[in-house]
Amino acid sequence: MAEGDNKGTASETAGLGKAFDPEAAEPRLYEAWEQSGAFQPSDDPAAEPYTIVIPPPNVTGSLHMGHALNDTLQDILIRFERMRGKSVLWQVGMDHAGIATQMVVERQMAERQDKRTNYARDDFVEKVWDWKAKSGGMIFKQLRRLGASCDWSRERFTMGEHGAPDDQMVKAVMKTFVALYNDDLIYRDKRLVNWDPKFETAISDLEVENTEVDGHFWHFKYPLENGETYEYVEKDADGNITLRETRDYISIATTRPETMLGDGAVAVHPSDERYAPIVGKRCLLPLADRYIPIIADEHPDPDFGSGAVKITGAHDFNDYQVARRHDLPMYVLFDTKANMRADNSDDNPVPEKYRGLDRFEARKAVVADLDAEGRLIATEDKKIMQPFGDRSGVVIEPMLTDQWYVNAEKLAERAMKAVEDGETRFVPENWTKTYFQWMRNIEPWCISRQLWWGHRIPAWYGPGLPAGGYIRDDNDVSENLVVVAETEDEAILTFSKHYGEKVRISVVESFSGKARVTGYGLQATTRSGGGQVTSVDICQDPDVLDTWFSSGLWPFSTLGWPEETPALKKRYPTSVLVTAFDIIFFWVARMMMQGLYVMDEVPFKDVYIHALVLDEHGQKMSKSKGNVIDPLALIDKYGADPLRFTLAAQAAQGRNIRLSENRIEGYRNFVTKLWNAARFTEMNGCKPDPAFDPATVSSTLNNWIVHEANNCARDVTDGLVNYRFNDAAGAAYRFAWNVFCDWGLELAKPTLQGDDAAAKAETQRTIAWALDQILKLLHPFMPFVTEELWGALADRDQHLIVTAWPTHNEALIAEEAAAEIDWAIGLITAIRSVRAEMNIPAGSKIPLNAVAPDKQTSARLQSHEDAVMKLARIETLSTTPDTPKGAVQIVHDEAIFALPLAGVIDIGAEKARLQKEIDTVGAEIVKIDKKLANENFVAKAPPAVVEEQKTRRSDYEAQADKLSAALAKLADL
Repeated sequence: MAEGDNKGTASETAGLGKAFDPEAAEPRLYEAWEQSGAFQPSDDPAAEPYTIVIPPPNVTGSLHMGHALNDTLQDILIRFERMRGKSVLWQVGMDHAGIATQMVVERQMAERQDKRTNYARDDFVEKVWDWKAKSGGMIFKQLRRLGASCDWSRERFTMGEHGAPDDQMVKAVMKTFVALYNDDLIYRDKRLVNWDPKFETAISDLEVENTEVDGHFWHFKYPLENGETYEYVEKDADGNITLRETRDYISIATTRPETMLGDGAVAVHPSDERYAPIVGKRCLLPLADRYIPIIADEHPDPDFGSGAVKITGAHDFNDYQVARRHDLPMYVLFDTKANMRADNSDDNPVPEKYRGLDRFEARKAVVADLDAEGRLIATEDKKIMQPFGDRSGVVIEPMLTDQWYVNAEKLAERAMKAVEDGETRFVPENWTKTYFQWMRNIEPWCISRQLWWGHRIPAWYGPGLPAGGYIRDDNDVSENLVVVAETEDEAILTFSKHYGEKVRISVVESFSGKARVTGYGLQATTRSGGGQVTSVDICQDPDVLDTWFSSGLWPFSTLGWPEETPALKKRYPTSVLVTAFDIIFFWVARMMMQGLYVMDEVPFKDVYIHALVLDEHGQKMSKSKGNVIDPLALIDKYGADPLRFTLAAQAAQGRNIRLSENRIEGYRNFVTKLWNAARFTEMNGCKPDPAFDPATVSSTLNNWIVHEANNCARDVTDGLVNYRFNDAAGAAYRFAWNVFCDWGLELAKPTLQGDDAAAKAETQRTIAWALDQILKLLHPFMPFVTEELWGALADRDQHLIVTAWPTHNEALIAEEAAAEIDWAIGLITAIRSVRAEMNIPAGSKIPLNAVAPDKQTSARLQSHEDAVMKLARIETLSTTPDTPKGAVQIVHDEAIFALPLAGVIDIGAEKARLQKEIDTVGAEIVKIDKKLANENFVAKAPPAVVEEQKTRRSDYEAQADKLSAALAKLADL
């Protein structure tokens, strides 16, 4: 950076204003950083690379509190390592968010009385690209407001630039798909998926929200075949018979009666003696008029419901597994909108009466008809868990459909070993267990989605022709020929090799399950009377890839793969991934599997898992609760720095963050404190001196300041290196507020305002140096105010953002000076505590006696007499052989001090006051104890309210202890 680049970035070059103005300063400072190139990696070949890939936000997204936490923590690491001299890249980009984006565009079309199906597929996709250009990516502007120092020049999008086949990001997806397919790790199969009837597509588990709702259990009779009967016997826990009756049916219970039309069996547990006589027999499926077997399987719970479970393999995930174990038929009941199937195909199991009905209307009709037949035993009101699409808001249906799958079990083997061997570690370590639990029970990964927006699956279908390409009619066309290729041109070339170069191949859009032969050259007949094919239609699979497939390539696709770019060579594996625990399965695991498969290396060395941001009562934020906190509103009100510092200060490993506006306001006061301290130093001539050597200071106070700043650099560094953000923030806060502002500046005032020129000059330079250390150490947490002060306090050669990070220096350790200053601070603090406890008026000065002090205490008192008398408001300081009567005694560092209070306070009145406060606090504790002892209150009150009562009790108890201690001191006078 050229000399003087930082000039003009501060608000006032002639002096600091009265307060920091974030609204004016933040955009100006951010623009200065970006234009200076500070966000781009250093090109120093000797600099160690440090790379973080941002969890790509959805192109439809806007900044919420989860983003604010996640990106603040990443930016803290990025700014920290940048200042430590590493070649830092924070790789930024967005996810195309298949369902979410298509939903937004279709919703806007609906407002214009328009819809997707009015357009050809390519035309609709073009509309989505137009939307992205105009409205997508708003979150990137919002991240700038947060202070995120991403390298915006390297912005990537999971769909590339307009989805062109030759785009590097598109190539990465296609190349990976083809490689996995050729290695038999991608295949097409008919399996059960979560089906969203509104969007008419399969969705992932992550996109399903299970919500407790009011529901019903309907109990039905399935009659046994040929009127057969059996003795049904129920027993209690002691084996005593409580019910015996002859039954000609088996009772089942269900929350979804409409699905019974697709039952393939009724299952009971092998140990259930009630049904042992009828296992292996058959029962009639009412309304469908077909017989199904009664089977034994481990799935049913004998103690739940009737203990007998209807098995609908095509519409329930548990039932699907049972059906596969027992080779049961699986009947698909619904169409893509979750209406009862209305087609006339031979495999449609839905009786004519129910065809075309909405699933919930069909439910009512089925229950009514079973009741009319005398098959309804009972209807039980019950709370049930129901799956909803997180974006559509409709009830999700498990559906048996043809989809593309990845053999995740195979890919997971190496991904697990990499963590076992320490190639990648989770922080906190306990998340490793969560990762393994998922990976060891991993299911095939459904990667196809029935959408138009996304990476279209690179598979093409053509007719499988008899040898020689001669056919008599359409019946000669065998099963579809499938060609998987990276591009359409490659697919056509493969088809040409199969059909012959003279056959014209046309790519058509529609695909009905069997590609068409469009022409016969009847001039060239064969002996069998058939014709030679001259034209073949092929079509591409209409599905698109699951968004997680392309985002799983993110750590290397964003660095240029499949090209061997310098960035890829230098920066893969990346340094750390910062993310939330809820996508360990859906993103972290996929990146591990795909990164190891494609790159033969793990995608990142560390995975830091942060906690959730909750409201101040510990409740998860949701619109329905009305407790959502908008980070942008907080930035508008307080500035970005207080919000960032609040999030970092509470980001303890493994503990959720309870966010309160009061806490943010408190850290806004910290910004003000820092600003005022800087104004004080400026007014007292404390100007930064590049030639200053902190190891050369001579005064005890200055040695202490240097010692504490040196320790702070060690503690903040240690915290950030080990992802203990709260510890790092706490160390910086304590040094800045408590050590520097509260004590350092106060203790330095006599020297700064005195006549000893040499002592004053040293203290001015020490104070300026310490403030610079504070600005550096706070910069990753509070980038704006620190950069503003950095530019305002001196003419600098470079921005703070690229200034060298402070390091711990053994030469700056000054234990003796630290012990002496800490002793003086401790004494002043102890006297102030007594003054507060005894209710001594702030303006009153009181005498202080040192009782038989030793040589060290006497020397320290002599050195710091002025500070003690001024800051503790002491009228006289004297030495006495014994503790005088009527004095409060203080023991400090084995020395005894006495505060004679006779005549200073009315001891009797003070005792009465303290006792009254003790009684008041005690009464409050009793009230809270009564509430907490009330079982109805504890059971019915929200958990946050109960927790608040416990917190209040704890606070009152601490207050009571303090008051009692003060009263005890008065009792001794």
